Amino acid sequence: MKRIPPALLRSLPLGPLRTVRRFKADPVGVQRRLLSDLVLRAANTEFGRLHHFDLLREEATVVAGYQSRVPLQDYDSLRPFLDRVRGGEANVLWPGTFRNFAVSSGTASTGKIIPVSSEMLGLNSSFGIGVALNCSARTGDAAMWLGKMLSLPGRVEPYASLPGAFVGEVSGLQSMHSPTFVSRFYQAVPHEILFVDNWDRKLDAVAEHTVDLDIRTLAMAPTWAVVLFEKLIARYNATHGAQARTVTDVWPNLRVFFSGGVALSSYRDLLEDQIGGPIQFIESYGASEGFFSFQDEPGASDMLLHLDNGVFYEFVPLDQLGTDQPARLTIGEVRTGVRYALHVSSCSGLWSYCVGDVVRFTSLQPHRIVVAGRTSEMIDRYGEAVFGEEARRALEVACKVSGALFVDYHIAPRVLQAGGIPGHQWLIEFDREPADLGSFSRLIDEYMQKVNRHYQIRREARAFDSPEIRTVPRGTFLRWLEETRDRVSAQTKVPRMSEERHVADGVLRSAATMGVSY
Repeated sequence: MKRIPPALLRSLPLGPLRTVRRFKADPVGVQRRLLSDLVLRAANTEFGRLHHFDLLREEATVVAGYQSRVPLQDYDSLRPFLDRVRGGEANVLWPGTFRNFAVSSGTASTGKIIPVSSEMLGLNSSFGIGVALNCSARTGDAAMWLGKMLSLPGRVEPYASLPGAFVGEVSGLQSMHSPTFVSRFYQAVPHEILFVDNWDRKLDAVAEHTVDLDIRTLAMAPTWAVVLFEKLIARYNATHGAQARTVTDVWPNLRVFFSGGVALSSYRDLLEDQIGGPIQFIESYGASEGFFSFQDEPGASDMLLHLDNGVFYEFVPLDQLGTDQPARLTIGEVRTGVRYALHVSSCSGLWSYCVGDVVRFTSLQPHRIVVAGRTSEMIDRYGEAVFGEEARRALEVACKVSGALFVDYHIAPRVLQAGGIPGHQWLIEFDREPADLGSFSRLIDEYMQKVNRHYQIRREARAFDSPEIRTVPRGTFLRWLEETRDRVSAQTKVPRMSEERHVADGVLRSAATMGVSY
């Protein structure tokens, strides 16, 4: 199929692309009007009456008025309202009742449960279509629309405590409410397979169902793509008596991988090795609370913040989070290079709610971000102040230089021996190990000293040791997840770092059951 001029595709009057053009032209105005609409629509809810939303009628002052009335929230502060919403009460946080709930962490019985409005589900669907349209518009490649799309959504189940409602991972809720033309013409796998309860059996069923389909688009978390690809190639070879080595041997027309859930950069080299042919990677950033950003330029390492998807953003400088009067910056006040804790107000009834993620702006015209980790993703046990973003990048650089490929990792303080100095232990599951673990450790150490002054000072003073690298066998982290989680699914993630040893020790015990002792 011939390429279509990208300028022609970008000029088409398609709704999602038109929305992007509008907020890029007037980011501050679009966000201000969105907040004005949210508070006026919620004025007669209990939360709105409690915080006098009816007084916020002047658009020019809506942001200042809102921030003076509504404090920053977390799950615990909103829990009394959220519990009543989950009980079926109407007009508590948002007009009407909710019938869809996303598990943000934990389980449906004990975790954080976020209400998801029908409006938000519709906006998120438009977001996803817009990401795909933008991809075609930027590359001129429309061939992906001529085949099937394979997604791996998480599990959804009836909500036992609220008849007629559903609870599960937001990707599963979105799949249940996907537009008819997507589910009928593009989705490669029926829901009875996508919602199989056991995750391993689901991946087996997906591989079997799609092994002979014309898959052109993938939409899933990179962590699970790695496992699916192994199963797919094995299934193809068993079915056809072949010796396929890569995914493109099975799906020769594969064009685009839409990635989300975890940082793509950590898995890209491994995925490219498994796929074995040219493919366009497009990363997006979404959560139970909303879909926030997407990679709008092919090959870029940052993402365009979507400013008109039912979410009003506030950004709290990370070093002020938890203080008495932290700055609450809006889109017109942020700066590049600063780590911010992301807070959102949304058409699902969340108000100045801390998502728990840290973002950093790379550009302000337009507003592009990278996800720099979680607000809790940091090790500072010995004053080293290592952030998740720094550690992830150090590992990526070391792999690039050494030719290694990794699948998963976790970082924790190592066990401190008598007379020894503190340091970090890196547990790494490699797909291809480096030739020399000592050199690999030095590469990580050199990068960390280059980007982190706290770490550098402690290394120079010999008060902190170089990283200790421990390799674990393939499948160790998956086994640990299966041993420690009630259910493994699309949203299940390996914690990347911890100041305690419970994850690291558990992973090492899982490795021991696979015949490796330390």
